[in-house]
Amino acid sequence: MTTLSQKASTLLSLHQPGDPVVLPTVWDAWSANLALSAGFTALTVGSHPVSDSIGKPDNEGLRFDELLTRIVQITAAVDAPISVDIESGYGEDPKRLIEGLLEAGAVGLNIEDTVHSEGGRLREAQEHADVVAALRAASDATDVHVVINARTDLFVKQIGDENDRVDRAIARLNLAADAGADSLYPVGLHTPEVHQRLTSELSKPVNAIGHPIKHDRATLAGYGVARISFGPLFQAVLAERAAEVLAPWA
Repeated sequence: MTTLSQKASTLLSLHQPGDPVVLPTVWDAWSANLALSAGFTALTVGSHPVSDSIGKPDNEGLRFDELLTRIVQITAAVDAPISVDIESGYGEDPKRLIEGLLEAGAVGLNIEDTVHSEGGRLREAQEHADVVAALRAASDATDVHVVINARTDLFVKQIGDENDRVDRAIARLNLAADAGADSLYPVGLHTPEVHQRLTSELSKPVNAIGHPIKHDRATLAGYGVARISFGPLFQAVLAERAAEVLAPWA
C-alpha cells in the first residue's frame, strides 16, 4: 500500500498547468469507487455533496468529526490520494485539522475564506493567508506534505466592485501562496480572459471548477489551469439522471 507521504507527493506532482489533473468530487465510498473505476487516479471530497449525502446543510452544517467519519470510510475503500474540502476549518485548530485528516488517510485539503460560523463573512486577505500559514506549519510538523488548496469566494459571492475583483482575487491568493498554499482556487465560472489572467498572474497552480457535462478538459487546459474539480456538480448530474430513470416508475 502506498504511504501517505507518497500519496501527497503524487497529488502535488499531478498539478501541471496546461495538463490539469481532474479530481472528481466524491462524497462516499460508492462514488469514490465509481470515479476510480472510470480511470481517475486521485479524488477530492466535497463538503456540499458529503453534507447532502447525510442530510446536513452545507456551509459547516456538519462537524469536523462527522466529516472525518466519512473520509475514513472512503480511504478504507480506495487506495488513492484524497483531498478534502474542510470549508473554513469548522472553527478547529489548524493542528487538529491536519492531524485529523492524516489519521483519516487524506493528504490534501481545500480551505476557503468564508467563515460560516461568523455569519458568512469573508476573511481579510492577510487573515486568510495566516490560516494557510498555520495549516502549512502544522503539516510541516509531520512527515507528510499536505497539499493545501487555498480558495477564495470573491467571485461566487460577488464581493466588492466587479471592475477590480480579479485584481483583488489575485492579490489575495498570492498572499496565500506566499503563506504556503500549493494550489489556488478562485472558485467561479470565469470567462476565457479571466481564466488566462488568473493562470498567468497567480504564483501557484490554479484550480478551476468544471461542469462534468457542459465543460471539457481540453478547453480548461488551454487556459493554463492545473487542477479541475466539480464541486457539487457531479452529484447534481447524477441526481438529474436518477430522476429521469425513476420518473416512469413513480
